[in-house]
Amino acid sequence: MTNRPARPRIGPMLRLVLGAGHALQPLAAPVLRRRLTRGKEDPERWREKLGEATQERPDGPLVWLHGVGVGEAMALRGLIQRMADARPDLRFLVTSTARSSGEVIARNLPPRTQHQYLPLDLPRPVASFLDHWRPDLAVWSDQEVWPRLAVELARRGIPQAYVAARITEASARARARFGQAYGDLYGLMDRLHAQDPGTAAHLRALVGKRAEVRVSGSLKAAAAPLAVAPEAQAAFEAALAGRRCWVLASSHPADEPLALAAQQAVRAADPEALLVIAPRDVARGGAIAQAAQAAGFATGLRSADALPDAGTAVYVADTFGELGLWYRSCPVALIGGTFDAVEGHNPWEAVSLGAAVLHGPRVANFAMDFMMLQEASGARLVQSADQIAAAVLSPDTADMRAAATAVQADMARGVAAITQDLLALLDR
Repeated sequence: MTNRPARPRIGPMLRLVLGAGHALQPLAAPVLRRRLTRGKEDPERWREKLGEATQERPDGPLVWLHGVGVGEAMALRGLIQRMADARPDLRFLVTSTARSSGEVIARNLPPRTQHQYLPLDLPRPVASFLDHWRPDLAVWSDQEVWPRLAVELARRGIPQAYVAARITEASARARARFGQAYGDLYGLMDRLHAQDPGTAAHLRALVGKRAEVRVSGSLKAAAAPLAVAPEAQAAFEAALAGRRCWVLASSHPADEPLALAAQQAVRAADPEALLVIAPRDVARGGAIAQAAQAAGFATGLRSADALPDAGTAVYVADTFGELGLWYRSCPVALIGGTFDAVEGHNPWEAVSLGAAVLHGPRVANFAMDFMMLQEASGARLVQSADQIAAAVLSPDTADMRAAATAVQADMARGVAAITQDLLALLDR
C-alpha cells in the first residue's frame, strides 16, 4: 500500500490545540520523571512516552491499535485475532497509557502483536513514534483520539478508523465547548463505528454531512478470553478441592463490605464456601485482608504466595493479570465498581470464561452491555448483601451462563463488520 501525503482540514480551534503542544513540549520529560518517582511510570519503559521505541518495527504491513487503559486495550484482542486470521501477513502494535495496562497486556498479547506506551501528544514524541513504527493503518477505540497523532497520520496519508466509539451526554456537551475542533478531529477518520445509537448521533452532530457512522456495538464482547497460566490454575483448583467459590472481580472500596457481608450469609448455608476478592488496585490487598479478618474470616493473600487451605473463607487475589484464573475457577462473579461512582467494569471477561454475572446498580460505563445481558436473563442485578448471597447460592446460574454466551455470540457479528471495514482500508 502506498501512502500519499495529505492536507487535512484543520479549523482554527484545532490549530490552537495543536499550537499549545509546542509550548508544553519542554515539560514532557520533567513531568514523566516526577511520575516515575511516584511509581506511576514503568522505570524500564517510561521513555516510550517520549516516542523512543524499545522494540524494533516488524517487517510487513503493521496495524496500530490504541486503547487508553487495561479494559480498552484488552478488548482489542478479539479484533486483532479476526484480522490476523484473515491476513496472515499482518503484524500488530497495541498502545495504551496506564502503567498497569502494560503489565496486564504483556500477559495476554495475541500472536504477532507488540505493546508500547502511547507517546505524549506533542510534536517530537509524535514524530519519533510515527517515524519508527510507520503504521499502515491506525485504529482508535472507545473514548480516546489524540489530535496531534490523528492530524499527523492524516498528513502522512495513513488511513485511520475510530471503532467502538463511546461518547456520553456529558462528554458530548464538553466537546461542544471546543467549537468545531472535535468535528474536524473526527472528520479525519476514514471509518467511524459507534458502540450505540446515542454515540452515533453525537458523532454525526459533530462531524456533519461528512460522517458515515455505523453502529457496531462493543469490542469487549468479542475479545479473546483472558489468559491463564495452566500450572497456576491447576494449583488453585487442587487447593479448592471442589468447594463452592465465587469472585468479586475488579473490586473497589464500596464493593468489598457488601461482598464480605454476603459471604457471611453464604457460609451460613455452605460453611466451606470461598470468596475470592480481586481488587482493581492491587496495592489495597493488605487493607482488604485486614477488613476480612476483622469480619471474622480466615483470610489468605495471593501476593504472599499462599494458596487457600480448607479453613480459608476469603482469599485476596492482589496480583496483576490473573483475572482469567478467577473467572475460570469461580462459577459466579460479582462485577466490581457497580455500587458507586466507578460505574462498573467489563462483564464480558467473566462471560467468556463461563462465570455467571452479578452486578450492582451503577453500570454507566457498560450500560448497553449490562442491559442486553439482563434482558436475556444473562446477568442479575443485586442491590444488597442478602441479594448477593441468594444469587451466589441460586441453582439457576448455569442458565444465566448459557443466556449470556448467546448474547455474546450475537454481538460478535458487529466485530466482524468492523474487521471487514479495516481490511478494506488496508487494501485501498
